[in-house]
Amino acid sequence: MEQFSEIIARELKLRSRQVVATMALFEDGATVPFIARYRKEATGTLDETQIASVRDRLAQLGELEKRRNAIIASLTERALLTDELNRKILSASNLTILEDAYLPYRPKRRTKGTIAREKGLEPLAQAIFVQDNRQLHPAGFINPEKEVLTIEDALAGARDIIAEWISEDGATRAQLRKLFAKEAAITSSVVKKNEAGGAKFRDYFDWQEQAGKAPSHRLLAMLRGENEKVLTLSVRPPEEMALALLQRFHVKEKNESGRQVSLAVEDSYKRLLGPSLENDLRNNLKDKADHEAIGVFAGDLRELLLAPPMGQERVMALDPGFRTGAKLVCLDGQGRLLHFATVFPTLSEQKSREAGKTVVMLCEKHQIEAIAIGNGTAGRETEAFVRALQLPPGILITMVDESGASIYSASEAARTEFPDHDLTVRGAVSIGRRLQDPLAELVKLDPKVIGVGQYQHDVNQAALKKSLEDVVESCVNSVGVAVNTASLELLTSVSGLGPVLAKNIIAHRNEHGPFATRRQLLKVPRLGAKAFEQCAGFLRIQGAKNPLDCSAVHPEQYAIVEQIARDAGCTVVDLMQQESAREQIDVRRYVSDLVGLPTLTDIMAELAKPGRDPRADFALFAFAEGVNSVEDLQPGMKLPGIVTNVTKFGAFVDIGVHQDGLVHISQLADRFVKDPAQVVKVRQQVMVRVLEIDIPRKRIALSLKSL
Repeated sequence: MEQFSEIIARELKLRSRQVVATMALFEDGATVPFIARYRKEATGTLDETQIASVRDRLAQLGELEKRRNAIIASLTERALLTDELNRKILSASNLTILEDAYLPYRPKRRTKGTIAREKGLEPLAQAIFVQDNRQLHPAGFINPEKEVLTIEDALAGARDIIAEWISEDGATRAQLRKLFAKEAAITSSVVKKNEAGGAKFRDYFDWQEQAGKAPSHRLLAMLRGENEKVLTLSVRPPEEMALALLQRFHVKEKNESGRQVSLAVEDSYKRLLGPSLENDLRNNLKDKADHEAIGVFAGDLRELLLAPPMGQERVMALDPGFRTGAKLVCLDGQGRLLHFATVFPTLSEQKSREAGKTVVMLCEKHQIEAIAIGNGTAGRETEAFVRALQLPPGILITMVDESGASIYSASEAARTEFPDHDLTVRGAVSIGRRLQDPLAELVKLDPKVIGVGQYQHDVNQAALKKSLEDVVESCVNSVGVAVNTASLELLTSVSGLGPVLAKNIIAHRNEHGPFATRRQLLKVPRLGAKAFEQCAGFLRIQGAKNPLDCSAVHPEQYAIVEQIARDAGCTVVDLMQQESAREQIDVRRYVSDLVGLPTLTDIMAELAKPGRDPRADFALFAFAEGVNSVEDLQPGMKLPGIVTNVTKFGAFVDIGVHQDGLVHISQLADRFVKDPAQVVKVRQQVMVRVLEIDIPRKRIALSLKSL
């Protein structure tokens, strides 16, 4: 572990003691949010991203060590481990170097080289490979019983052995790998018989670019086209460059031996090295593209989860539909279902009038403060219908992204919460709750169905899952969770809990009533001191006797706050309510071996705004009236929109026509943009200009330039 800390510190440009402390905290069961928030002194104020990077690199090095030990065990068992080989294996700094060192000794299936050895041709191969001026005697290796019938048979077998030696040579592979990384081009062409059905890959029917510079979205698109058998791909450098490198490495003389080695070099590249290193490069490029795409997805998800909540307003939610009508629900300020019905605002004039009366009546009856309308089929039409009604003044009307609502409505979580209601009611409830608190509702969904991300089904699914879980955990813990009202899914994402303890908390809450203090959490079955340490600071108890129980101040720090209050001659409540009381405090007086200035600074900031929500304030949004479908668009129109997805090549914007438009990276600003995420964020409200509409291909080109 000690050698790991030095490697990680060097790679991540951190101090060794920071890495050692972080590793120790992980070993002790700490989570990333807990370490970042409550152990700043130990880590030297590393942030969540740095802490997660230490964790991930530690896991990678652990896997490398596991593979190293397995290789050493295999070589020892077969009596192949020499001192020199052992040094090579122990010094291998990554999996590629390790596997190259092991390659000549890896148990093999029966190859052309092994068949040639069985025919007794290895001495001939050795004589040829030396390339001195000795006379070769290939005729002496003719053996009809072993199917070596001619001199050419003997030479061909010897070349097969030499080709394997060349392909297994670590130095050769290292140099050729550098050539592949620097000079390889990715070439894409169409499979003619599948051309008609693969129109979406038309851009890559005849495409070539330098592999190392191919953007992640293009690489993933081409790989998808190959998987769907629409495209064929090649990822190699010019063949003559690769062969020239190998010839320089291995052909030493211009004699018959040199000629045979030259032939073996060509065979080794085409049959063994080329395919092997192309596969390695493909894997490396895919890993890089996956990392980039997952980073984009994680960034978009964070913005979506931390979208501004409207808060505890009474909401009417409508899940629109044409033929089947709109499912309507009324929710109280805590998101509890008060009423549900089906109305038909778009079916006929009579049905529309009846629907209008129902909506107005229910708004008055339940004192509705906001109306949320799903943005799917019939969404704009339903919005226009609602806006035309004579509603009580002050009711906010807005569209809500309903991505994934139907999946939630069929989930176990929805069935558990609403066992007596059908899918449509559950979906409408989800739409309404998304307006009240997007984070609390969206954590109930698999992030992959929320509607953000780039090629999420093509990337490494284990890495994607881990990254998105990190984002959800980070968002939930940064906002904090009201323990007496939180759902199972929300509690599950709290630092130190997980599904079992989350269920136990809810069961205890249902049996004994709301928690009055954070300390009462220790009465929850299986929630011990370590879990309490990890979760307590992120759980809030509204109306608790101790006001710190509704703040981000950790219970382990209560004594410090109480001491500060005593020294200031006031109560903790006074400290939280009176700025003048806080201004008198010099926190440096309270620095100790256990608590440093970073933690004390955090405490004072929390006392100023206890339990503060880091999310922005809610802002109402409305699409342009009269623009409800793609057919309503005209080039040059300026329209309000909501960013729904940010990728490496641009941003998608919902302008209310049931088809998101694309703002290409070149149209994001009046300046050069390297990364779209630096200009726009998911759920950001923007004004766009329509550039082009392609109705057959369902494409809308938009611009943010000069707006």
